[in-house]
Amino acid sequence: MKKTKKKTLIIVIISVVIVLALAISAFFIIKSMNNEETQADSNGVVGKVSAGWNTGLPEESKKSTESSSSGTQIPGYGTAKMKAGDTQLHLSIGNPKENNCGFYATLQLEDGTVLYKSELLKPGYGLTEVPLQQTLKKGTYDAEVFYECVTLDEEQSPLNSAKSKFKLVVN
Repeated sequence: MKKTKKKTLIIVIISVVIVLALAISAFFIIKSMNNEETQADSNGVVGKVSAGWNTGLPEESKKSTESSSSGTQIPGYGTAKMKAGDTQLHLSIGNPKENNCGFYATLQLEDGTVLYKSELLKPGYGLTEVPLQQTLKKGTYDAEVFYECVTLDEEQSPLNSAKSKFKLVVN
């Protein structure tokens, strides 16, 4: 009988240790996933940049955004719409996960008015709600996202840049 009680006690202790190890592992996994979302500060304007950003384009459309000379994918846009006075623009700005360089993205009007400037966007990082530094009046604007490509090392050496132009319609 003592032998059976001892075996049962050992099994219970091992089970408790396993459950605790699983709980601690789950805690750290969830914590690390939450740390992948960061706050981007752009001259006092905050936007939520998150990992796992997706262009939202079907695979066939993604191929058309690829630069044949560098292999770097640059998101493209047609038209974006927003209401006059809004402080956020629903536009997917980010760095496709297939890239091997970082991006700094600046959303600006054709006249050079900067509406948003991002922090470094690593591959797979981006945002879909862009906080604007100023509101816009009703009208149709020529706008662009200017992508500055940099190396991912500590120096962040400049690489090529690209402009993705689109129409911004403010109702």
